[in-house]
Amino acid sequence: MSSTPDVPYRLEFSVEVPGTPDQVWQAIATARGMSAWFTPTEMEEREGGSLHFTMGPEMGSDGRVTRWDPPHRLVYEEDWAALMGKAPDALSPLTSEFVVEAQSGGTCIVRVTSSGFGTGAAWESEFWDTMAPGWMPFFDNLRLYLAHFPGQEATHLEASASHPGGAEDLWSALRDALGLGEEGAAAAVRGATGTVVRVGDRQTLLRLTAPVPGMLSVYAWDEGEGRATAGVRAYLFSADAADYARREQPAWQAWLEGLSVPA
Repeated sequence: MSSTPDVPYRLEFSVEVPGTPDQVWQAIATARGMSAWFTPTEMEEREGGSLHFTMGPEMGSDGRVTRWDPPHRLVYEEDWAALMGKAPDALSPLTSEFVVEAQSGGTCIVRVTSSGFGTGAAWESEFWDTMAPGWMPFFDNLRLYLAHFPGQEATHLEASASHPGGAEDLWSALRDALGLGEEGAAAAVRGATGTVVRVGDRQTLLRLTAPVPGMLSVYAWDEGEGRATAGVRAYLFSADAADYARREQPAWQAWLEGLSVPA
C-alpha cells in the first residue's frame, strides 16, 4: 500500500557574498561554478536540464532544473527517495531554490530554500535535522571562492578515514595534529600554508596560498554506532593543481588513516 507524502519539511537561510549578480550566478548555477565550492557537479544549464551531484565514491544525487532565470533565480529538484534508498512513492522531490539579490557595495544576498514532503518517518526528521549543519559550511566556501577565485575552475582533492570513537575526540586529535588555530591565524598544514578563515562545529576552513592557491576544509563527523570520520576536502586553483592533487591525495589518505586518537 503506497503512502501519500503530506508532512512538510523546510530549510531557509540567507548569506551575503561578494560579487556582482552575474558572478554569483556563475558560481551557483553552472557546473563549473558549483564544482568550485560544493561537490563535483554536472548540469545542463537551462530549464528542464539534468543535474547530478557527486557526493562520494559510488554516491550521488540526480535531479533536474525546474526554473532558470539568470542571474536571479534558480530552482532544481532532486530525487530524494533515490538518494536515501527509499520507495519512490514515499517522498516528494527535494526542491532547492536560490534567489540572488544585489546589494550596494558590491555584494549580493543569496536566499536559499530547500523543501520537501515526507511521511513523518523518524529518518526523515533526522535527514532535515542534519541537512543544515551539513550544508551550511559549503556557503563559507562560496563566500571565499567569490572573494578570491571567481570564475576559476577547481581541481578537487578529497580524502577521509573512519575511526572508532566519537566525533569530538576525533576532531580534537585532527585539529591538534594539524596545529589548526583560531580564525585569522596562519596555518601550515602538511606542507601547505595559508590562513584560517572559518572555525565551525568540528570543521575548519583554510584559504591556501602555497604551494597551490585554494581552499581546504578539514572536518570530523559522527557516523553513529561508535565510529566517526575525519576528512579533508580541497578546491585548488592553478595550472599545476591536478599534478599536486594526484601526488597529495594518497598522502593525505594515509595520514588520515594513521591519525592517532587518544583513548
